[in-house]
Amino acid sequence: MRTIKLTEETKQNLLEDLLKRSPNNYGQFEQTVADILGEVKVHKDKAVFEYTKKFDHVEINASNLVVTEEEIKEAYELVDQKLVEIIRKALVNIRDFHQKQKQYSWFDSKPDGTMLGQKVTALQRVGVYVPGGKAVYPSSVLMNVVPAKVAGVEEIIMTTPPDKNGKVFPATIVAANEAGVDRIYKVGGAQAIAALAYGTESIPKVDKIVGPGNIFVALAKKAVYGHVSIDSIAGPSEILVLADETANPRFVAADLLSQAEHDEMASAILVTTSNELAKQVSKEVEGFVARLSRKDIIEKSLENYGYILVVDTMQEAIDVTNEIASEHLEIVTKNPFDIMTRIKNAGAIFLGEYSSEPLGDYFAGPNHVLPTNGTAKFFSPLSVDDFIKKSSIISYSREALEPISQDIIAFAENEQLTAHANSIKVRFEK
Repeated sequence: MRTIKLTEETKQNLLEDLLKRSPNNYGQFEQTVADILGEVKVHKDKAVFEYTKKFDHVEINASNLVVTEEEIKEAYELVDQKLVEIIRKALVNIRDFHQKQKQYSWFDSKPDGTMLGQKVTALQRVGVYVPGGKAVYPSSVLMNVVPAKVAGVEEIIMTTPPDKNGKVFPATIVAANEAGVDRIYKVGGAQAIAALAYGTESIPKVDKIVGPGNIFVALAKKAVYGHVSIDSIAGPSEILVLADETANPRFVAADLLSQAEHDEMASAILVTTSNELAKQVSKEVEGFVARLSRKDIIEKSLENYGYILVVDTMQEAIDVTNEIASEHLEIVTKNPFDIMTRIKNAGAIFLGEYSSEPLGDYFAGPNHVLPTNGTAKFFSPLSVDDFIKKSSIISYSREALEPISQDIIAFAENEQLTAHANSIKVRFEK
């Protein structure tokens, strides 16, 4: 990790460097994705099966596209029972947290015959995309499915790429079954996003697509937005640790590497007021990297996007933290709760030295699907809100409408919308 003194110039260089990781900067792949989307939109199942053979090297057809009850049973036999129990424990925490986010319809009536309100309705069908490439993430299954279930989504379907034998990772199947997925389809990549967005003979069109994926999946989600809703266009993982001289350098180094191991594009940043902590963390990072299993990925990640930023004051540290708007933010300072009140932009905030980032990834309960690439300035974590829609309710009696009718007519006529005005006028004709 490179250690740099924070100045306006170094801050600007850092922000520009981090933004290079955004899916919006990979336009060279957009035409490939557009071609895949177009083929699936026109040729449906046929195109999905052909792309699966081309990219995943496996023959999939209508008869073996869906994970069967037998395959679900087999998955439970292949997965360690201890992991099944851990998934169930995590499910309880995730469900309990998201239950507190539920919104309900409300109506407000007045004696004059006015009733206004808001009707909350869950989405009918949601598609969850689950990657199947470099690593298996059953935790991602839980985080995407549980808020949809809590919201009351009627049907949740999942797509995930099969292996060369036409099988889905057993842990993914178990997590999906435990969380309540209705059907699992063996298809991945941009073709899976196209199938969910447009519908095919075998895969129904959904109302919303959620879940992470590679650059082709991200660009496909971006392209189909409008045909369906999406959660976000996720970029590579990132962590920022804001620490002072009281932090444990060994803990800080371990937490930075917990994100650097995701992929070569992941970002790990320490912002500190302590030169001594910066030196100690750098030393601990070297020691950890030498013996961790994903050493090659971590080294590339740190070489590309690993930084230790040394600042003069805690206010400078807070300011640059808000500017970076990291996906994961750990605050390891003398008084982390005080610092937290001054943080405006972060996906998830972890307070204190025993609230490490993997706690949020797997077990605590809050969602680990978080805004990346600075979008925490205007986006929020995935939640129950992502799986509902709201309708405004308006009901007026004649007695309630008459006193304000002339105001509405005047407003409409000012905008030269005479049909609007007439709609009110006809109700009070002699």
